[in-house]
Amino acid sequence: MDIVEKDNAFEVVADVPGFDEKNIEVKDANGGLTIKAERQDAKEEKKKDYHLNERRFASFERSFRLPEGVDTDKIEANFKSGVLTVTLPKTVEAQKAEKKITVKAA
Repeated sequence: MDIVEKDNAFEVVADVPGFDEKNIEVKDANGGLTIKAERQDAKEEKKKDYHLNERRFASFERSFRLPEGVDTDKIEANFKSGVLTVTLPKTVEAQKAEKKITVKAA
């Protein structure tokens, strides 16, 4: 999982191969962001000489605190080719919060 700060937003990028967008859940609650995914596969094969029954299960969950200045009403999540991208836009105030400080010789 990569977290990058840009001028107008934070971006969370997570590789989630083998999962579909319907198996991924993104939640914003109590100042935190949670990304959770779960999948289950079952395969049963009956032939004359054998009986095969396989079950696979995979899940993960990651949570972290949202940085100050995120506009939680505009959070977006996009999924494409096994990569989940969550965009956390900054509020207008947070975008202007940067201030250059003059360095003076002592």
